[in-house]
Amino acid sequence: MSATYVIGDIHGALKALKQLIARIAPKDADTLIFLGDYVDGWSESAGVLEYLMELELTYRCIFIKGNHDAWCESWLNGVMPEASWMRNGGAATIASYEKLSPSQLQRHTAFFNDMRLFYIDAQKRLFVHAGFTSTHGPEFERFAPMLYWDRSLWELALALDPQMPRDARFYPKRLLQFYEIYIGHTPSVNYGEVLPMIACNVHNVDTGAAFMGKISAMNIDTKEVWQSDIVQSFYPDEKGRNA
Repeated sequence: MSATYVIGDIHGALKALKQLIARIAPKDADTLIFLGDYVDGWSESAGVLEYLMELELTYRCIFIKGNHDAWCESWLNGVMPEASWMRNGGAATIASYEKLSPSQLQRHTAFFNDMRLFYIDAQKRLFVHAGFTSTHGPEFERFAPMLYWDRSLWELALALDPQMPRDARFYPKRLLQFYEIYIGHTPSVNYGEVLPMIACNVHNVDTGAAFMGKISAMNIDTKEVWQSDIVQSFYPDEKGRNA
């Protein structure tokens, strides 16, 4: 029987990603859903993209676009993003691209362009990098970048009284749109948690790979979790996005 794994933020940590995939040991018929932020942080962002394109030759892969990916895509298209990109891992990403050929740069640009902003499976499970603000769902988002920037969905799920029944008059409509929602974007380590977090029906699979955390993966049916080692252990001479 095939399985589906959702994988959180990676942030240029190719060595940790390879370790995680080896620990999952997916079968050819399995699906890998990546929640975005493949770049910006550790020194192998371009290598992460090359590896993901290789994985796609063997497995069914779904690639969601993160805010850091949108920054990198803009740069590859000749548009320098705002200065905050450089402060949040962009400099390491640019350095990782220095040795790529023009044809490789074109492949990477096309790969970013083909990423999805969200994915909804047959069981009404939503996969999106950050969240959405429309009460009707991500398809109706008026400002598409909110799908990889929004934090209000996660904050709403955290703040909601877990005892409130789903048929309550004031239950948030956004959370009623889907059976489950899987996001990255906001590291669980910000809350003192090293594993993926759940609030209401929202699963946050970002476990701080850009900082002092790990890359995490979850089987969406069994909820079993796999993790890499702490990412910085693979890059002892680097700081990632740590201040």
